[in-house]
Amino acid sequence: MADLSLSIRVMCTLGLRGLLEEIAPALDARGLYFAPSYGATNVLLPKITTGETAEVAILTDAAIEGLVEHGTIAAGSRRDLARSSIGIAVKEGAPRPDISTPEAFKRALLLAKSIAFSRSGASGIHFANLITQLGIATEVAGKARIFDGVVGELAARGEVEIAVQQVSELKLVSGIDIVGPLPEQLQKVTVFSAGVLAASARPAAAGLFIEALRTPAVAAVMRKQGLEPMAGAR
Repeated sequence: MADLSLSIRVMCTLGLRGLLEEIAPALDARGLYFAPSYGATNVLLPKITTGETAEVAILTDAAIEGLVEHGTIAAGSRRDLARSSIGIAVKEGAPRPDISTPEAFKRALLLAKSIAFSRSGASGIHFANLITQLGIATEVAGKARIFDGVVGELAARGEVEIAVQQVSELKLVSGIDIVGPLPEQLQKVTVFSAGVLAASARPAAAGLFIEALRTPAVAAVMRKQGLEPMAGAR
């Protein structure tokens, strides 16, 4: 049994939760025991900047770069891990709306009786901007469920018709069908990166943990989880 006092503390975006959960046994076998804390980047970021302790942060690339610039993440420790696209899902077996073009996507949002998206996650922030860009912010706001968490769970329970989130986060949920990614013209690809916190008491172990996420075996799991491995993680 792992000694929890030796666990590598990891603060990780929800976008990579499925990946870490799947590869945990393989990392444990290598002695890379870790204790994760999951949340949207914009939820974890203030915790890190106000001094919550950890060895590794896995957030959006912009957030990690900002922490490097402020000295919170050790210089030279940043590694880009994966690209992630935003998609939509419906309850398993429910009709799948046409989202193949921007016009079809807009029509699907207008026809849906209810829509869920995240408040603080990269996907939710983009979606909020997107519905404004499409001129349907008022219509969507009137039927939206907005919160921080895995919004696909609402679709699985039949509480909303459409859930919008990173594809890798939608894959965390059973009981839904992933319709597909947003149309290319409306898509926003997010890069998730990792870094070693400058205050880490175990920087060497933290560095080994991050490098373990860049192996070919983990890249294969990333693809299965709806992520695109970055160069160096193939």
